[in-house]
Formats: sequence, structure tokens, C-alpha cells
Amino acid sequence: MTNSPKPETPQMPSPLRCFIGAILAGLLAYALYNMTSAIGLSFATKPISTDSFTVRRISSAVRTLVIGMSAMGTGIFGLATFGLAGLGIQLLFRKPEKEQSSSD
Repeated sequence: MTNSPKPETPQMPSPLRCFIGAILAGLLAYALYNMTSAIGLSFATKPISTDSFTVRRISSAVRTLVIGMSAMGTGIFGLATFGLAGLGIQLLFRKPEKEQSSSD
């Protein structure tokens, strides 16, 4: 009795969608790379100025964590760029498959 919407069939990836996704992922990777470089430069120019051994260790660990997380994001988006571009190229050269009806 209720008018529920029909579930949408999942769309197959097209080369255009793959290349648009690769461009977006590449832009994000580039932005994260620039951010990682800026953070690293900022940390390098501002040394830790304290006499406490514990504070030095904790601040060094936090700096390493911040740089590591930023670098990991850069790597993930960079790999996604290559993966999506590769999938787009693969879909360009793939022969179109015809719909097969199951007649058993």
C-alpha cells in the first residue's frame, strides 16, 4: 500500500566518471602535498624551546603524528588517482559487452 521508491540499479563505471574522479583525487593529493610541505617547513623553522625532557618527547611525537597523517592522506589520494586513471584507460579499450538474457 505504500509507494516505496524502486531501488536504483548500480551504474557501471564509465571512462568519463573515472577520469573526473581521478582529476578530483589528484587535486586533493596535490593540496595535501602542499599542506604537508607547509606543515613540515613550519615545524622545521620553529624548534621546541623547553628544558623538560618529557615535553620534548611528547611534542616530537605529536609533530611526527601530524606529518604522518598528512603524508598518509597524500599517498592515499595519490594512489586513488592512479587507480581511477588506470580503470578509465582500461574501460576505454574494453569491448562493449552485450546484455545476455538468462535462458536456462
